[in-house]
Amino acid sequence: MAQKSKQTTGSNTRPSSSNPDEVPAGTLGSGENICRRCAGTGKLDGEACPDCGGTGKVITPVGGAG
Repeated sequence: MAQKSKQTTGSNTRPSSSNPDEVPAGTLGSGENICRRCAGTGKLDGEACPDCGGTGKVITPVGGAG
């Protein structure tokens, strides 16, 4: 049986340790959401947010997916 490969897009390809809802990009039933850690600004203490990589967005499950 062939395995399905997960497609990853964008800079956010793995879940961060501080956002328990974040899932890898390309996960079925997921979508963009505002980063909780930086509140969507992309910055923390004048530096790029480590959770979203400075985008202000993370990929999270939608409707109980994940």
